[in-house]
Amino acid sequence: MVKILVIGSGAREHAIIKSLNRSKKEKEIYCLASNNNPGISGICKEIKIIDINDAQLIKDYSIKQSINIAIIGPENPLAYGVADSLWDAGIGVIGPKKNLAQIETSKSFTRNLLREYKIPGCPKFKTFTNMEGVENFLSLLGDNYVVKYDGLAGGKGVKVAGDHLHSHEEALSYCKELIESGGHFVIERKLIGEEFSLMSFSDGENLVHMPAVQDHKRAYENDTGPNTGGMGTYSDSDHSLPFLEKSHIESAQKINEKTAKALKHKFGEGYKGILYGGFIATNAGVQLIEYNARFGDPEAMNVLSILDSDLIEICEAIISEDLNNTKIVFKNLATVCKYAVPEGYPDDPVKGHQIDVSEVKNKNILFYASVENKNDNLIQIGSRAIAVVGHGETIWEAEQIAEKNILKVKGPLFHRKDIGTTDLIQKKLNHMSSLK
Repeated sequence: MVKILVIGSGAREHAIIKSLNRSKKEKEIYCLASNNNPGISGICKEIKIIDINDAQLIKDYSIKQSINIAIIGPENPLAYGVADSLWDAGIGVIGPKKNLAQIETSKSFTRNLLREYKIPGCPKFKTFTNMEGVENFLSLLGDNYVVKYDGLAGGKGVKVAGDHLHSHEEALSYCKELIESGGHFVIERKLIGEEFSLMSFSDGENLVHMPAVQDHKRAYENDTGPNTGGMGTYSDSDHSLPFLEKSHIESAQKINEKTAKALKHKFGEGYKGILYGGFIATNAGVQLIEYNARFGDPEAMNVLSILDSDLIEICEAIISEDLNNTKIVFKNLATVCKYAVPEGYPDDPVKGHQIDVSEVKNKNILFYASVENKNDNLIQIGSRAIAVVGHGETIWEAEQIAEKNILKVKGPLFHRKDIGTTDLIQKKLNHMSSLK
């Protein structure tokens, strides 16, 4: 009997738990959560609402339940040292220790690591703890700059020239705001190209790469509006993306491999968990935008829903550093994931309204996020509510399924209709062609 604990209760964790549940191994799945996710509670032996950043609480609970494997879904518990605490108790964790998690929790750490170990894909950058030299560096970069808060901001601490910042004055004002709130920041050269995510399983020594996915952060169609946690994603049946060349995928894989090696060299122990590189294909090759230290959300829904191998076996191989001897197979299917989000999201989302999914016949394609079950009703609680994932031989087929079904999710919600459409993909192809 394997006892597995999943920490977190969003759609990403619902996808993880669904995948664990498909394992033929004898198992019990537990969840420590921020909300009573009805999709998760229907699978787990127990779901318990606690502070998921409290390392001691989680350790005590895990010991009490005799947990063998813990999987950490969101980034904040990693930043609070939850993985360290569980390893101390002899529990194997899918998720890096606090030092190694700096790959996500500190933008400056990541950039300096790439520079120190001469890992390719690092744009020109500079880190700041005060305003000294900021104006000069902005002048050097001209109109091609990005300001990144040096810490966790739920995907919303990055402001890009031309999109969010329209002058050096606005950029300086944002930098001052960050300093006044006690923050540090990184300014780096803006990269022009097409973004993609490449996640890898890592056992501290070996990496196994997952299919490439493209995420859409902007709230509204045609990639307009404020940044969000991610409005939807798609992947192709060949595990690449239509606008990427084979060399792009290979470059991203190599950057992940070199980064994992650098982390081991720096800290004397390996990175165990999911290494998620956010990359951009440019006319000068593949560059790294940022790292995350866990499964992406929505990306987890794309890759885990087509994982043909046993996720529990993969977790065991990560813990025992045996990924090289573990066969990991993904189905050759295209996927499209679309999020239904509350009206007003992300700035002023409505809350407390009922959502109706009764018209969706295949409930297996639904992934519950910021919703709760109250008196047998599905109630939205303020963030991304429900993800729908379509599968098909082509992206077009997968998109048709996702769109048809998300329209059946009723409530004060909206979604991006354009994710995964032929028109959107053609724009991506045209954009890449224009850069050559």
